[in-house]
Amino acid sequence: MSQLKQNRLTDVEIADSGWKSLYKVGSLSAWLFIVLLVAAIVLAIATPSPPTAGGAATLEYIAAHRTLYIIHQQLWLVPGMFAALMYLALFPALKRLNKSYAILGAVIGGVAWALTLAMPTTSTGAPALVYLSDHYAATGDPAQRAMFVAAAEGLIALNRTPTAVGILTTVGMLIVSFVMLKGVFPKWIAYLGIATGALGIASETLRPVIEGGYGIYGLLLLVWTGAVGWQLFRLGFCRENGVRS
Repeated sequence: MSQLKQNRLTDVEIADSGWKSLYKVGSLSAWLFIVLLVAAIVLAIATPSPPTAGGAATLEYIAAHRTLYIIHQQLWLVPGMFAALMYLALFPALKRLNKSYAILGAVIGGVAWALTLAMPTTSTGAPALVYLSDHYAATGDPAQRAMFVAAAEGLIALNRTPTAVGILTTVGMLIVSFVMLKGVFPKWIAYLGIATGALGIASETLRPVIEGGYGIYGLLLLVWTGAVGWQLFRLGFCRENGVRS
């Protein structure tokens, strides 16, 4: 009986109880990340898709679906803030296992996701395209329209180009998942994170080539994030005399 109690206290001993509030925030953030991305996916399936190429066609699509486009872009971008908070909560949960790699993974993953808000582009567009579309629709001057179309083409090209920020989000996942192998988190979550991170690096690097791989990576990312969120929930709400599964 005493041995069973000691095993049930393992997570409490590793996870400093002073960080419980942050674990709760990290757990909630993980689930909000999932909810918003699932909403974005559902919206993408249920509504007309934006053009995949062509500056003029894209600007005209946005003009015809302005509110829908704005909502969709925010659903893709805002989750980055919640992912950053989740990584912040992962550091105290993992720091006693390997402080150096825990902080490295948390910083890389958290900062990379935060930077997705600082450089707001998504695989389907960018909020800045709304500004270009408004001005494109408001003018009849061919020269000005050509200028707005050229600017839109630049943003579209950026969306199709692998970026360091996208790759770093997967590197952060890979590092914290390796740390998870040592404890606190179930090993299956660690192995899932390692597999997802490795696939994510390949998918982000070769985004224009392997669209299917990018979709699989996105699905596994949601599963891994949900599992991490549940474990952070357990750490945040565990009682002093045991952990409630």
